[in-house]
Amino acid sequence: MLAVACASQFMVVLDISVVNVALPSIRDALGFDEAGQQWVVNAYALTFAGLLLLGGRLADWYGRRKIFVTGLALFAGASLAGGLANSATLLVVARAVQGLGAAVLAPATLTILTATFAEGPARTRALATWTAVGIAGGTAGNLVGGVLTEYLSWRATLLINVPIGAAAILLTMRYVHGDRPGPQRPRLDVTGAVLATAGLGVLAFGIAEAANSGWSSSSTIAGVVVGTVLLAAFVVVEARWAAMPLIPLGLFTIRSVSVGNVTMLLAGACLNPMWFFLTLSMQNVLGYSPVETGLAFIPHTVVAIVIGTRVTPWLMRYADGRVIIAAGSLLAAVGFWWQAQLSVDSGYLAGIFGPAVVFSIGSGLLNTPITTAVTSGVATADAGAASGLMNTTKQIGGALGLAALVTVAATNDTGPVALIGAYDRAFYVIAVIMVAVAIVALALPARRD
Repeated sequence: MLAVACASQFMVVLDISVVNVALPSIRDALGFDEAGQQWVVNAYALTFAGLLLLGGRLADWYGRRKIFVTGLALFAGASLAGGLANSATLLVVARAVQGLGAAVLAPATLTILTATFAEGPARTRALATWTAVGIAGGTAGNLVGGVLTEYLSWRATLLINVPIGAAAILLTMRYVHGDRPGPQRPRLDVTGAVLATAGLGVLAFGIAEAANSGWSSSSTIAGVVVGTVLLAAFVVVEARWAAMPLIPLGLFTIRSVSVGNVTMLLAGACLNPMWFFLTLSMQNVLGYSPVETGLAFIPHTVVAIVIGTRVTPWLMRYADGRVIIAAGSLLAAVGFWWQAQLSVDSGYLAGIFGPAVVFSIGSGLLNTPITTAVTSGVATADAGAASGLMNTTKQIGGALGLAALVTVAATNDTGPVALIGAYDRAFYVIAVIMVAVAIVALALPARRD
């Protein structure tokens, strides 16, 4: 079960990053502009984030294995459509449908683990493995995307999911046991799902518009205001009218869940967008090829996996989880500040490798304790909702963080010096947010395994 769940999570996270290295090729092939290319990433991320809550509840209501297989089929089918797309619009739509499949699939992977492993060291080890696989998927996506883009085509970065998805379905039917759905006949909270997705999408659009038109433009203001209103309406619907809400509001009375998700939101706003800006820095400024860019990301994977799977679970037996998260966040902030010193003359060791080691150690330390915190003290019947909420806050942070950081890194000059100055500004902001993560983490309840 652990192997199948982690393999599927690897594929979901892989697809968040696999297109990053291919973005310049996709832009040239389908006619995206500099600001518009973020929607190849955000169409997936926003749909994923907006529907994760519904996806998490589906696993509780209809059974984990059934929903797991459904998510795999949706994901693989949308990957096929995206790989064959011949226009920017069709690709963005396909990426959005991929996000739908991922929203159904990802919570089920975590729900399978939390339902299988009891709280304590066994669950911590399982979650550490699941988290490390997610980190590996993010970084492997850059390497795989680089190899496929350079030697085949950017289309292969999407088509590769088709055989992987088919194999995962077969393994799931063979190794993951069927489970009984919840006792209640579900009434799906479609209204809540639509409001959440629409609110996040419109809010991200408004923030992204600031990069083109400025914060005082009517499109930016309208996007931010309408998106905020839709999200407020979502909260009201969940609290007052939803018969079976996507988020049982009682979850927020658990301090580890409420504070942990705020921590996850802020961390997601840093750790997800940094792949986007690193890729552009290496290809647009340092002149790396897609394969060279992918290879340059290997230290990020190796360091984060070693720290996340070996060091962090051991530390969690002896140290307070809050302290580990805070220390990891501060270390990551130092790494991102170092990354912000990149210039057109930087070599690989000082410009990419050194910062990578520092902030990857930090991210490896903080991911597992946050994941453990937000799934602790939750009843089994609400495990899917808690898993969906955690994944949602992480993806919301990543999508909104990317939209906001694109405005920070906006520039009309496409020369290497201007571009690297813009990307460095984004890394300075990421470093500041990581300090905020450390401060918020101290509000978590004390915990050690």
